[in-house]
Amino acid sequence: MNIREDIVRYYRWLRRYGYNDSHSGNASVRYGDAIWVTPTGACADTLIAGELIACDIDGRCAEGASLDAPLHVRIYQRNPQATTVLHSHGPYSVALTLNGEDFWPVDFEGQLYFPKVPVITIPYKDYLCQSPARVAEALAEYPIVIVRGHGVYACSTNINLAYKWTCSLEQSAKTAFIARQVGTLTNT
Repeated sequence: MNIREDIVRYYRWLRRYGYNDSHSGNASVRYGDAIWVTPTGACADTLIAGELIACDIDGRCAEGASLDAPLHVRIYQRNPQATTVLHSHGPYSVALTLNGEDFWPVDFEGQLYFPKVPVITIPYKDYLCQSPARVAEALAEYPIVIVRGHGVYACSTNINLAYKWTCSLEQSAKTAFIARQVGTLTNT
């Protein structure tokens, strides 16, 4: 498969399965020194591979790249083994971490993949300037992180694994939410 087609397919799945709305989140794949990223304001329902924006590992991006493109580049610079970054807005993941506390999955799968998910608090007004360094630093140690009130970033050596982690985190957050609602879990 073409890596640009892979980005479009997985970005579309993030929308289809409720991890993003029609125009939120972003995705990138690194191939050597080239980085392909979704454009700013991309619509997951209509995006095509030819609309992806080229960036390079030195941080140069063509016009129209996602506002998060510098963040993606910084993640790849900090994690040379990484080939994929997915950014999503899973409602359960975001809602359960609005308190700014790290998320500790209570379900088996969540604990197996990431016993702790760091939550990074960045003031909204400072997001664009602070997020590249802070998210890249956290993803150097953890496979997935949450920016408080904003969303999830998964970094991996392949797109399928980053997607798996994104889905698993949201399922873990949903499980914890439901457990709280039915009274079987009092805190996480």
